[in-house]
Amino acid sequence: MPTITIASADLPAARRRAVALSITRWLTGRGVRGAHVVVRFETADEERVFTGGWPVAALPRPADGDGLHHASVICCVSPDRDDEFRSALAAHISDALGVTPHSPFFYLEFRPTSPADVYIAAAGPLHRSDLPVGTDGSEGQPR
Repeated sequence: MPTITIASADLPAARRRAVALSITRWLTGRGVRGAHVVVRFETADEERVFTGGWPVAALPRPADGDGLHHASVICCVSPDRDDEFRSALAAHISDALGVTPHSPFFYLEFRPTSPADVYIAAAGPLHRSDLPVGTDGSEGQPR
């Protein structure tokens, strides 16, 4: 169950949808079920995110005005995913967000997360993401 959390300046809804769809399509192209992809956006307070001792608000803005100013991304993926997968996913996320060599700050971190540690309820009962719904041990606490 890949979960990607993107913290950046507020992005318009259409841009968030485009980024989420791009990431989901990339992952489904590599065998991940689309319903298992979670992309979450958070608005980062530019005065509370620092790099090199400076708030990202103080970093120069891209000259074109359209490039990404800053983003921090946390990717929770299965520990079974290899370096090649993680590297390609990182590149795809940075491309989807519009990171360029002129972007002042972009940070992406992977947090290996076992599917056995993820529970989900999506139009059905709460269950572990690594087991089919209804199998022994798949269901969590009743909601």
